[in-house]
Amino acid sequence: MKINRINIPAVNPYRTNQLKAEHAKEQAQIKTDKLEISSEAKQLSETSPITAKRNERVQQLKAQIESGNYKIEPEKLAANLIKYYKK
Repeated sequence: MKINRINIPAVNPYRTNQLKAEHAKEQAQIKTDKLEISSEAKQLSETSPITAKRNERVQQLKAQIESGNYKIEPEKLAANLIKYYKK
């Protein structure tokens, strides 16, 4: 008489854990993103000397306006507006 195993799956807990670890490692590799910033882009993102001077000038003008020392020269303003729009 021959007795066969019926509905008993082959169990290997070591292999099951190994497969789970491999699957998790594959998922981690798939989901990771990588970002590389070139040296040129880094240079562009740094504050330029022009921007620093502009910010300094804006702060000076704000201080003059708040203290009441800022004077508007209407003739100079009008000449600059005409010059700008004639371009």
